[in-house]
Parts: sequence; structure tokens; C-alpha cells
Amino acid sequence: MTDVFLRFTQNRLATAGLAILGLIGLIALSAPLLFPGDPLRIVAPALQPPLTDGYPFGTDALGRDMLAMIVHGTRTTLLIGVAAATTAILIGVTIGALAGYYGGVIGSLAGRLIELFQTIPGLVFLLAIVSFVGPQLIFVVLAIGIVSWESIARLTRAEFLAWRKRDFVLAGRAMGMTDARLIFGEILPNAIAPVIAVSTLSIAGAILVESGLSFLGLGDPSVSTWGRLVGEGRGLIRTAWYVCAIPGAAIVLTVFALSLVSDGLNDVLNPGSRR
Repeated sequence: MTDVFLRFTQNRLATAGLAILGLIGLIALSAPLLFPGDPLRIVAPALQPPLTDGYPFGTDALGRDMLAMIVHGTRTTLLIGVAAATTAILIGVTIGALAGYYGGVIGSLAGRLIELFQTIPGLVFLLAIVSFVGPQLIFVVLAIGIVSWESIARLTRAEFLAWRKRDFVLAGRAMGMTDARLIFGEILPNAIAPVIAVSTLSIAGAILVESGLSFLGLGDPSVSTWGRLVGEGRGLIRTAWYVCAIPGAAIVLTVFALSLVSDGLNDVLNPGSRR
């Protein structure tokens, strides 16, 4: 583990991305201390420009503090990204492991399921789910996870197909190890490295998808997210550009940092992929 960390830190771009994510995480954790109370409350006249009247990022069309909403939105946006990516990882790794380990009927069924989700337009499916069950935060997270697991499943399946014929797996099967122990105790620890690298990008993808939902008005109206702020400010782009530009920049910066970290993890955990 120490060797992995040292090799990761030798990648300056990946280290910079990790530093950016650390700062964003610190802001998210400090949100209740920096801006106690409801960030959606009205505190000043509407559309105050940045750096006026004690509001560094100005106020929106309702007179709410933009900086407070962005800081609190950091917590919600990261929570959605991590929770949705975790859901996708659990689904994808489970289905991919079954498809790659068993083969036969089980593997064929799991493979057909993966192919089915490949053919379904993700955004359309997501809009249908959220429109049907409602825009509550928990449903948004689950919906993003449900439409995002396919790429992780394909990668996991490929890794299991490569590892299941290795000598230590065959030896374990000959010793009477259960399938569950072979899958989760022997193969998965060896096959998880490329999945970890891809999973970092899954967080970025979940943030972008949630931002798109909120932009379309299908986000949870009771919480502040960056995508919601962008959506609310899209009609003010000519008169109050900062209302959507600042949270939009936060989304771009976070996704860019996650991409840098993912590339660094891929170089360290899966060096052969660059050859």
C-alpha cells in the first residue's frame, strides 16, 4: 500500500487532483460551521452582484446567498456522487463477478442483462425512473446507480474471466472452497484494481448526471445542489451570469479533479493498460 501511494504521488497531475478533492471535501465538512442555518433562506435583495454587501458570490433571483448555497451544495453534490457510484459499483461488481466466474447459464443470463442495459439510453431511462418515483434525494441516488453499473459490470466480468482459470483458483476449488470464498476472498481482491480506477470516474459521472437532472428541474427541491443552482440561473445568464457560472465552474473543477485522480490510480493499479 505504501508503494502504491508513493507511485501515485509521483504523478503530479494526480496529486494536484487529490489536493483539489481534499479541499472540496474540507469545504463540504465545514459547511455547517461556515454557514449555519438554512442555506435556502432569503437574506438580501435579489441579484446582488458578487463582492457587494458582504456576499462574496452575490445573491440569486430570490435574494439567497450564493456562497452559502454553493458551500452547502458541495456536501449534497458529493454525497450524491459517492452514494450513486457506490450503488453502481455494488450492482456492477456483483453481476460482473457472477457473469465472469460461472459462465454457462448463469454467466449467459448475467451477460444478457449487461447487454440489455447497454442498449437502453441511460438518460432516457433515468428520466423515466425519476419521473415515476419522484425527485426525492434517495430515489435520485438509486436511479443514477441503476443506470450506471453496466460499464463496471463489463470490466469486472472481463477481469473474472481472466482470473478464474489461474492455478490458485483451481487449487482452491480442488480443496473444496465455496464459490463465495473463491469469488470474494480470492479472485475479487486480485481483480479489483482496475475497478477502483474506473469507480473514481463513476463518481464524476454521477455528479454530472445529477447536475443534468437538476438542470432539467428533476432534482430534489428541498436541497441545494450545484446542478440545481445552474438550472435556476440559466435564464439569468445575460443579466446575472454568476448565478449559474460559479456553480458550473465548481462542477467542472470537481469532475476534472476526479478525472486526474482516476488517471493516476489507473497508472498505479493497472499499468499495463497504458501500453
